[in-house]
Amino acid sequence: YVALTKPRIMLLLLVSALAGLVLASRGVPGPGLTLTLLAGGALASGGASALNHWYEEDLDRKMGRTKRRPVAAGRVQPRHALYFGLVLNGLAFAVLATGANFLAAGLAMAGTLVYFFVYTVWLKRTTPQNIVIGGAAGAIPPLVGWAAATGTVGLPAWYLFAIVFFWTPPHFWALALVIREDYARAGVPMLPVVEGEARTRVQIFLYSALLAALAVLFVAADSALGLIYGVGAAALSAGFIYFALRLLRDGAKPRAWALYRFSLFYLAALFLLVMVDGSIN
Repeated sequence: YVALTKPRIMLLLLVSALAGLVLASRGVPGPGLTLTLLAGGALASGGASALNHWYEEDLDRKMGRTKRRPVAAGRVQPRHALYFGLVLNGLAFAVLATGANFLAAGLAMAGTLVYFFVYTVWLKRTTPQNIVIGGAAGAIPPLVGWAAATGTVGLPAWYLFAIVFFWTPPHFWALALVIREDYARAGVPMLPVVEGEARTRVQIFLYSALLAALAVLFVAADSALGLIYGVGAAALSAGFIYFALRLLRDGAKPRAWALYRFSLFYLAALFLLVMVDGSIN
């Protein structure tokens, strides 16, 4: 049941939500609100992931990367994963609505709905742009964090949303390049399967360049951010461009793996910089 919640993905989502909370609080938020956000965010993320496990049982069994997941491997019955996911989401709404506000709770539920119905059910099996549009679900946590602190969603929160939104395609397509055969065998129209690896590498580089520009320019969009974030974001973004450019020139799987791993570090480090700079300025 722990595996159903995809803890590694959950951790990254919680970091992004916490960044929104800290930036909106213009300082260190109170422990009660912080714990509420982390608990509610973990429940919502875990619940959405459990629903994904339930719905994608057939695909997971066809792919080497996912065939050992709890539902696909038969360790958890599908209906139990479904009930587990629904209960976690219900608890998430209750925790955020009572401990923060209804806007934060509603946004968390919107993330689950987009991830499950828009990405998992509708887009993933129908279009190579699945991760571009469906990636909006993973960009919602900063909005939840901002809403938890203020009861509104300000422009900097949408900027954080945009950063995650444009980070998602190069991150996920790098992985898709590595496991392209898995997706092809399962009949999932990921970009490398439909449009080829060369086209995917070009798209990764273009999205990486746009992401880098957004990340660096964010310092001008919020007065709470200063030199710490600005210098750190520039260095991290230069690294992202470097890995994307290496992959563009050399499509070997180790290059794709390197970009994928760095992208995980990049987003976590970028939001840590937001929290550090946002709490002291």
